[in-house]
Amino acid sequence: MYLSTEKKQEIFQEYGKTKENTGLAESQIALFSHRINHLTEHLKKNRKDFGTQRSLLKLVGKRRKLLNYLMREDIFRYREIISKLGIRK
Repeated sequence: MYLSTEKKQEIFQEYGKTKENTGLAESQIALFSHRINHLTEHLKKNRKDFGTQRSLLKLVGKRRKLLNYLMREDIFRYREIISKLGIRK
């Protein structure tokens, strides 16, 4: 499996304050970005996998909603997570 429990905890440790802080917007955005990158690589090899394409679009939408929330609440945290992850916008 590409996303093990250890990998999730590592992402939460890096972008959240602790590995138990899984609800922080930055940690959720980082987790979604990791999954989006994995699905993008999969779709480069399997162009006709429409189920994966649909789930990728749903993940991008969820990440966008979280980013919009973060931008409304705290612009400095938003800019920091955008620069760390290299997300366009």
